[in-house]
Amino acid sequence: MLRFTRSRFVRRLVPGLVALSIVTACGGNQTQTGQAGGQSLTVATEPAFPPFESQGAGGELEGFDIDLMNAIGEAADLNIQFQSLPFDGIVPALQAGQVDAAISAMTITPERQQTVDFSRPYFKAGLAIAVRENNTDIQGFDDLKNRRIAVQIGTTGANQAKNLEGATISTFDSAPLALQELANGNVDAVINDAPVTLYAIESGNLQGLKVVGQLVTEEYYGIALPRNSPNLERVNQGLTEIKNNGTYAEIYQKWFGVEPPTLPETAPTN
Repeated sequence: MLRFTRSRFVRRLVPGLVALSIVTACGGNQTQTGQAGGQSLTVATEPAFPPFESQGAGGELEGFDIDLMNAIGEAADLNIQFQSLPFDGIVPALQAGQVDAAISAMTITPERQQTVDFSRPYFKAGLAIAVRENNTDIQGFDDLKNRRIAVQIGTTGANQAKNLEGATISTFDSAPLALQELANGNVDAVINDAPVTLYAIESGNLQGLKVVGQLVTEEYYGIALPRNSPNLERVNQGLTEIKNNGTYAEIYQKWFGVEPPTLPETAPTN
């Protein structure tokens, strides 16, 4: 079984999957301002992907990505204003100039790099396979052929699922909804980002699930900006500064309880 070790990593996923589902379903135009002063930067995020971004009990945004972007803003003298959007609407919003940047556990892929620019990688992740605890037939990716698979729309997990011969793919607006479908027994597996899947399972809000096999992929998250954005250099400078002064490690420890891995300057190409 795949394990993602962390101490004090489990935090309250709820007020719950219901609250997150409401945010996603509404599409969200919520704006939340970070620090004052400096140039304003409107940053899109989908607050339905804990522990990276979610909505707290008081409606405030919280998570690793939120803390990280605020720290980058402070280091780069940028006034961060968050805007909630559905995940599959973030890249179009960047292309249309409706937002200045986006941080939402977005994997750097060659396809996305054709339409948006990315910062240097800020998180190393990968896709994991979740099944019900009593399932002994699925041990890895090849066992998912001809199975019922749930994924979050617009994600790399959804792209990977397309490669499965004979699989029936169900798409959902958020990862918690896909995992709930699995918990309800309506699908055989979920392909989703490993940290988010493990967080949902270990938080205790989704009973009877487990992660199997090895990571399907090795991925890196980046902050997305419109092509040729003048803000890219400042965002990278801010990210580099907080990595060098220890702020990044403090935020990583807060949410994952372990030391962060070494990150490359650019995402490896497959």
